[in-house]
Amino acid sequence: MWIGRTAMERILVTGATGFIGSQLCRVLGNAGYEVVGAVRDSRSNQTSCSRLVRIGDVGPDTDWSEALKEVSAVVHLAGHAHRMEEPPGQSAGIHERVNTQGTLKLASQALDAGVRRLVFMSTVKVNGETSGDRQFSEADDPHPVGPYATSKWRAEDGLKEIAAKSRLEIVVIRPPLVYGPGVRANFLALLRAVDRGVPLPLACIENKRSLVGVRNLAHMVECCVSHPGAAGNVFFVSDETDISTPELIRAIARVLDRPARLIPVPLWLVRGALGLVGKSESLKRLALSLTVSTATAREVLQWTPRYSLSDELNRTGQWYIKHFR
Repeated sequence: MWIGRTAMERILVTGATGFIGSQLCRVLGNAGYEVVGAVRDSRSNQTSCSRLVRIGDVGPDTDWSEALKEVSAVVHLAGHAHRMEEPPGQSAGIHERVNTQGTLKLASQALDAGVRRLVFMSTVKVNGETSGDRQFSEADDPHPVGPYATSKWRAEDGLKEIAAKSRLEIVVIRPPLVYGPGVRANFLALLRAVDRGVPLPLACIENKRSLVGVRNLAHMVECCVSHPGAAGNVFFVSDETDISTPELIRAIARVLDRPARLIPVPLWLVRGALGLVGKSESLKRLALSLTVSTATAREVLQWTPRYSLSDELNRTGQWYIKHFR
């Protein structure tokens, strides 16, 4: 692992009170950085940050000047993820405004403020919805599907243009599914389903998925903030243990001390049933393979995950038991 910083630096973390941001602020603070957190709401509380700055909504008109004072690097986590209740016509516009235009506005103001480096949290979905029988690598052509992935790709492209014409160093991280204590959305729903003994018709799925524990991701970001070789690069990150959906469910069941109620239903039948209720996209996330190679991070950054998939699933399960059982 790269260790090259000697003096205290001030780092701005956007989305500082979120699932990833709260963990990252702790990691950066423990590493000796002075951490400034950018938040939407002044009522937010993030004790791991030295200071919080309210910036309101992220978009093309956001004023970042107060948050960027004397900052040497920015980690941009804040963004807009897909929400099921959003009308399709509105979703694309919101993603473009927040994830693309908002990111480029931040980069432009960071450049004016003399910031050295911006680390952008993108997504594996820039490469596509499935990697098939191989792992995605940084050399692959992007194939974003949907407004969220497209907006992240457009942000990456715009950041690349800014970096080519300026002294601002850009680093892009494309994580797969991130999990850990505090996780929400689909992973929390899966934890609840296993804990409650819900029969899951997923035993016939034969796939592989890359995951990354939130602590491993935070340490990857810390490395990208300071490592000289990170500038100008795109990196994939994972726990480096790919796992099938049935294997993941069984692992969660062991942690929660529950039986894994996996039912062997043919995939075509599951697909048809979910299609009838408008949930076919959910099956894609569960059934398709989506794996990444971390070879570039290992070679360029000398980065390896500190924590195993087993360790992180255990921490996640214990957190769930404490807060939801």
